[in-house]
Amino acid sequence: PLEMSAKKPVPFLRQVVSVRKKVQRDPRFDDLSGEYKPEIFMKTYSFLNSIKKQEKEMVQKQLKKCRNMEQKEKLQQLLNRMTQQEQAQEKQQKLRERELSLKRQQRELAKQGKKPFFLKKSEKRKLELAEKYAELKRSGKLESFLNKKRKRNAIKDKRRLPSQKNL
Repeated sequence: PLEMSAKKPVPFLRQVVSVRKKVQRDPRFDDLSGEYKPEIFMKTYSFLNSIKKQEKEMVQKQLKKCRNMEQKEKLQQLLNRMTQQEQAQEKQQKLRERELSLKRQQRELAKQGKKPFFLKKSEKRKLELAEKYAELKRSGKLESFLNKKRKRNAIKDKRRLPSQKNL
């Protein structure tokens, strides 16, 4: 082997074989993962609903057995969060179904040769509100809902009025 001089300094920038950097990709924003379609997502992960239901029942059983107040409070908060998530999911599902039915109606009208008519956001909101009132009327909670709404509006009106001290 060839002898090298120890007096010669080692080069500052050594020639090193470059390693390919691993590119991380986020499936939420990557085109390779495909487009997000809520209907397909709900069908694919429908088994999660049954698991969530079992977990909710388990939390309810634990809540009944629990004696510790702090633990009981945590379990109650968890149960409330689970029910709220469930309600939000149902609400979203109803909204999606309503939009799909409107699209179907528009397609039918287009097949008949009529010009399609798309609802404005305000009109959609009015329809949603009418549906909500009909649902409340069916369940018998309309009167209590209206009373709460009146109280809320009265409080808002009271805030807007000038106070007696200024007069």
